[in-house]
Amino acid sequence: MTKEEEKQLIETVDEAGNIVNFELFDIVEFEEKEYALLLPAESNDDYDEVVLMRLTKDGEDYLFEAIEDDEEFDKVSEYVENLTDEDDEE
Repeated sequence: MTKEEEKQLIETVDEAGNIVNFELFDIVEFEEKEYALLLPAESNDDYDEVVLMRLTKDGEDYLFEAIEDDEEFDKVSEYVENLTDEDDEE
């Protein structure tokens, strides 16, 4: 496996304080902000739901933040779904 093929694992903490590992699937830019598309790392299911988180930069590091605003989440979700639909058509 080459370095480009290695999975980028992201460790986050859920609301209950449990550590959850995700694989970084993609990063998209929408309305001048970046968002990460994450897949559960421990699952072998091909149909896992994608987790959407906002990316913010803290110095050299990226922080993954839950999107608390429902309107922002809905807009970004719709944007990502449209990107997926365009990819399927090609």
